[in-house]
Amino acid sequence: MKIASYNINGIKARLPALTDWLQEAAPDVALLQEIKSVDENFPRDHFSDLGYNVETHGQKSFNGVAILSKLPLEDVVRGLPGDEADDQARWIEATVTGDKRAVRLCNLYLPNGNPAPGPKYDYKLGWMERLRARARELLAAEDCALMAGDYNIIPQDEDAASPEKWREDALALLASRDAFRRILNLGFTDALRARTPAPGHYTFWDFQRGAWQRNDGIRIDHFLLTPQAADLLSDCQIDAEIRGREKPSDHVPIWIELDA
Repeated sequence: MKIASYNINGIKARLPALTDWLQEAAPDVALLQEIKSVDENFPRDHFSDLGYNVETHGQKSFNGVAILSKLPLEDVVRGLPGDEADDQARWIEATVTGDKRAVRLCNLYLPNGNPAPGPKYDYKLGWMERLRARARELLAAEDCALMAGDYNIIPQDEDAASPEKWREDALALLASRDAFRRILNLGFTDALRARTPAPGHYTFWDFQRGAWQRNDGIRIDHFLLTPQAADLLSDCQIDAEIRGREKPSDHVPIWIELDA
């Protein structure tokens, strides 16, 4: 089962690029972030024609997450538990069943948190505490599950081409990294690091200052796997070349293969 995560930075702007990539890469499941669309305006029929079932949790102009799946989507849940007042569309989860077993998919778009300090950073850290609570539940269930998406976290200096540029940014502050590590250390596996321990692998290049041309990237899109999912992991790759195409997102797809 090939499962991909891709922050598309606006479904309207990226529809041609996303379509081309889907047809080339042919993931069984694509977890999309930052769709920037309300549910009723999402091009559901377009993806249905490509063979995908579609579930969305949208929001006008901002945020928004979606799951495209060639397999049926079951038990869909929208919104990260823990704060009923939170109206930001940043979380959707569902179950898919492959040839061998079911996989619980949690698709997330974690808050950026800038400027830090400030209320946006407080929201980011609070959201991560709620994420940690959901992560504990996934582990306790002992199911094959994953949490994937745009985490807006640079876990370590080796995950940035120019780490000094990010010292005071909410993506790399010590409190951000500690919050990410507390989730990871519950018992999750960082899929890319399990397959590729070397530095120099990035999923985001800023649109400004020629970051792509200079390969001045960062790794902020991650797959975290429960032990049951990690046991099935056979590959994890980043489709970095997508960033050099016409009208790209500032992120690129990252994908895993599970023996499921």
